[in-house]
Amino acid sequence: MTTEEQTRRKVRWLGGLALATGGIVLAVIVMLSLRTQPQMGPDEEVFDTVDALYTAVRNRDEKQLAACEAKLTGYRDVGTLPASAADTLTAIIASARSGGWDSAARRLYDFMAAQKREGAQAKPRLEKPKKGKV
Repeated sequence: MTTEEQTRRKVRWLGGLALATGGIVLAVIVMLSLRTQPQMGPDEEVFDTVDALYTAVRNRDEKQLAACEAKLTGYRDVGTLPASAADTLTAIIASARSGGWDSAARRLYDFMAAQKREGAQAKPRLEKPKKGKV
């Protein structure tokens, strides 16, 4: 086998590897985008608190963030906020506290937009945060 043939073989092999890797990456992205958000339930007080949390995160208001966190913990304790939704909100609050206000706002927006308001009167949707301008 000549050097030129060896080079072509390597290029084909690397091209196939790159194609396979790209397919795997695409599959992971699709799976992550289709992942469902946990539901926070139909309780209006919970919804209003999550709405206030969104405002606190957008305004980078640590005092309001703490107040919302305390209310949400209470809702979880009495069972009006499911544990899976509470865990998601706790992670978002932790992200904001660690300085990730922008990503926390986007995650919270996505969480709220995915809520199925069954059993409650639906409220208008929030304005989606723009990249870099939260």
